[in-house]
Amino acid sequence: MVSATTPLLFRSKFLCFSVFYLFISLFLALYQSLSSTKCIFKSSPFDPIQTPLFSYPQSYGEHKYAIPTHRSSCSSPVFFSDYGVVLKEIQDLCQNSSAFSPVLRYIQRESETFGGNFSTQKRISYLDHSNYNVEVPCGFLKKFPISNFDRSAMESCNGVVVVSAIFNDHDKIRQPRGLGSKTLATVCFFMFVDDISFSGLDYHQLVSPNSPEHKIGVWRIVRVASKELYENPAMNGVIPKYLVHRLFPNSKFSIWIDAKLQLMVDPLLLIHSLVVSEKADMAMSKHPFYVNTMEEAMATARWKKWWDVNALTLQMETYCENGLQPWTPNKLPYTTDVPDTALILRKHGLGGNLFSCLMFNELEAFNPRDQLAFAFVRDFMKPKMKLNMFEVEVFEQVVVEYRHNLRKLGSEVGGSNSKPKRTKRARHDLLVNNSRCQEYLLEMWGEHEYHN
Repeated sequence: MVSATTPLLFRSKFLCFSVFYLFISLFLALYQSLSSTKCIFKSSPFDPIQTPLFSYPQSYGEHKYAIPTHRSSCSSPVFFSDYGVVLKEIQDLCQNSSAFSPVLRYIQRESETFGGNFSTQKRISYLDHSNYNVEVPCGFLKKFPISNFDRSAMESCNGVVVVSAIFNDHDKIRQPRGLGSKTLATVCFFMFVDDISFSGLDYHQLVSPNSPEHKIGVWRIVRVASKELYENPAMNGVIPKYLVHRLFPNSKFSIWIDAKLQLMVDPLLLIHSLVVSEKADMAMSKHPFYVNTMEEAMATARWKKWWDVNALTLQMETYCENGLQPWTPNKLPYTTDVPDTALILRKHGLGGNLFSCLMFNELEAFNPRDQLAFAFVRDFMKPKMKLNMFEVEVFEQVVVEYRHNLRKLGSEVGGSNSKPKRTKRARHDLLVNNSRCQEYLLEMWGEHEYHN
């Protein structure tokens, strides 16, 4: 009986075809992973925490109404280093005090308001901090009303801290995802809540009023007696957002994340890629629609994001009178005047801390809409800080945004119950003729040469 065998030549062709197919598959997979449609690259996998960080009762409804993203391209992708390398580098940095010097000095006295409510000229005088011996106003002119248990825990956080806040019961507490196996031993997570928000957590049996300390998953809950601070809940939220370096005096890096967001990437990787590797003092996303401060101001008035339009007008005219200009290439390396401040990454050094203090002073003086004061403080502060303003596509990859699904009708000062809308183009509906901002507006719309 003769057995049929496959010719050697045929077998060789089959082998070549297999190798060719494998090569094409690997090439396509590599191309897909390195395509410009991806904004996040990880150089190597790491060991993430697999078990759920917390199990919420069904009545709480942790995840509802996520806002979809529609961007399909990315012009500036983010590269992540190996998790183990990142962990060691950040730990080493946190032990090196010289990397965070010189240290900012703060005014310490008592005042009727938490921030002192300084006049315009007084606030402007602090923009130039060429003399490091000068003390700057930076809040805490009244005691921040939290428990001693929480204060002690905050002071013991000496590395990286992730901070968020829920005031007026507008949001849910969402657990971060993608945490590395050693992150919880290196990173602190703190959530500030007022009495109304705490009552909501108590209603869902997530906290106990009788306990001196509270924790929900990774988040340590800090109860703030906000009635002793500002009437506006949004202004109370500005305190942990911009004065995080004072609330956590021994921390070296921080991430502020609005409670409407869920963090999807390990905070150590984010700090390393967006701050440390860029040698930046601070990192945040560009605004998805606006480039100029006045565009944001007009949208704020039109969509009733702040109720006092006259105060908005006064704020913009104050900035125009003191030199605020629309964005032009002359402002490079700053690529826009309007950020999205829902996610802020900081190094707690002189530049970032000074900017945060100056921003807080402006917000107390006018309103908590921080995008309006951003360019004025950034452009006129001395010394300059290095700011990494990353693409919106990156922001949409590192967080998931949810709607304010706990909002109570009419509960927020300023009546910001209107649904978010997209503004195609700002109009002359905030500032009147003969305004101090006429030159700004003409420059912004490219009409300056025409009118001259």
